[in-house]
Amino acid sequence: MNNENMMQEAVTANDEPPPSNEEPATTTQLSSTPGTATPPQPRQSPKWNDWRWQIRNRIRTYKELTDFFPSLRSNAGIARVAEKYPMAITPYYASLIKSTDLSDPVYQMSVPQGQELLAPDFLHADPLEEEEDMPVPGLVHRYRDRALLMATTMCSMYCRHCTRKRVAGYQESCIDVSQLNAITDYLRAHPEVKDVVISGGDPMTMSTSLLERILAAVRSVPSVDIIRIGTRVPVVMPQRITNELTTMLSKYHPVWINTHFNHPNEITPESAAACAKLANAGLPIGNQSVLLRGINDTPQVMEELCRALVKIRVRPYYLFQCDLVRGVEHFRTPISRGIEIMEYLRGRLSGLAIPTYVVDTPHGGGKIPVLPNYIISSSPSHTVLRNFEGMIMNYPEPMEPMPRTPPSTNARSGSPGVWEVAAGHSSAITPSGSHRQKRRAARKVQRGDTSQQHPEFNLLLESLMSEGGG
Repeated sequence: MNNENMMQEAVTANDEPPPSNEEPATTTQLSSTPGTATPPQPRQSPKWNDWRWQIRNRIRTYKELTDFFPSLRSNAGIARVAEKYPMAITPYYASLIKSTDLSDPVYQMSVPQGQELLAPDFLHADPLEEEEDMPVPGLVHRYRDRALLMATTMCSMYCRHCTRKRVAGYQESCIDVSQLNAITDYLRAHPEVKDVVISGGDPMTMSTSLLERILAAVRSVPSVDIIRIGTRVPVVMPQRITNELTTMLSKYHPVWINTHFNHPNEITPESAAACAKLANAGLPIGNQSVLLRGINDTPQVMEELCRALVKIRVRPYYLFQCDLVRGVEHFRTPISRGIEIMEYLRGRLSGLAIPTYVVDTPHGGGKIPVLPNYIISSSPSHTVLRNFEGMIMNYPEPMEPMPRTPPSTNARSGSPGVWEVAAGHSSAITPSGSHRQKRRAARKVQRGDTSQQHPEFNLLLESLMSEGGG
């Protein structure tokens, strides 16, 4: 295959039936009472369980949305928001909307809202600076041993809280052959990358044959141990999880699936069956929820979600603080709310059902776990702990002092992290951009004294001297 855009195969590959000419599905009756909705009638279509039909009949325009839900005809602002941030809702996911107002979590996650146009200065299009950590187009390499491959910009449903609102849905496309070759060349040149996440967009909106082509390319790199696929289709288009798909995926083990349930209303017989197919094919499933204001930001809702997930063999993996993305300010909660939820879950759920609450920090700082504080006090001889009930206990430390961990011959190169300082392998972490450190370095240069214990300080000196002091 030459370098033409492989998106031509994404839904209509040779191994898939061609698209039909049938009209987008619409409903013929909906409650006229504002704020209520009757499930759309296209469930009666013989094509309902065909994932290609679901994609072809996504709700993309304001008119199509009001054909499903006439009560929204008085909300013309939806069209204005959808012009800035594209809309797509599968008929299946639309059928889960029970009320066309902000009391309905599925409605909030799928239908554009006027608050998306709010743009405080602290929000950014790419707050995680993924594009700054992209050594080749389509591959984000932030953590030393992991990389993220953006296979496509297409999703079956565009979440209103999406962290990649800057790209998702504007032009539905996927990587071409030359980009895929460049990615695999990069992975071969960086054998420290052991884990590749295939994401997007949603890679499971691609045809089975095209997704397999990407999996085969990544699996051809000997140093890649694990492949993960990030997908929301078990939630918003469970019809996509076919026997053909799971059989193909199982050829490339170990393959892990990360999906994205946010609310118990998303767990239906259809989504449970989709997860069962994945699990039965030996594909472990983890769930990455996002903490969303008015949707799942109460301890009781999160407990219900986590219990329901483990029941369908999906491990609650991460609970993300909402990213600082333009268009999602109305979804953000204080970090204190997430800590409150984690405090509530501990002791009420088994560890298997408790996700790790993380903040994916700005400036490409990566994921930082945030937990309630269970350590009250610590000394060399004792640590005082408290449990979820408030019980306070004294934990004796070992009588013999622990020897320091010897430096590893495989230790990563570059600037030290907190572990290196704590283990005694480095005496300090010095911010290179600090005004105080620059001033001290300049004085060292003036005195002609460039000796310094910290290698980071020496690098700073070299930088200043190459700039002519300062």
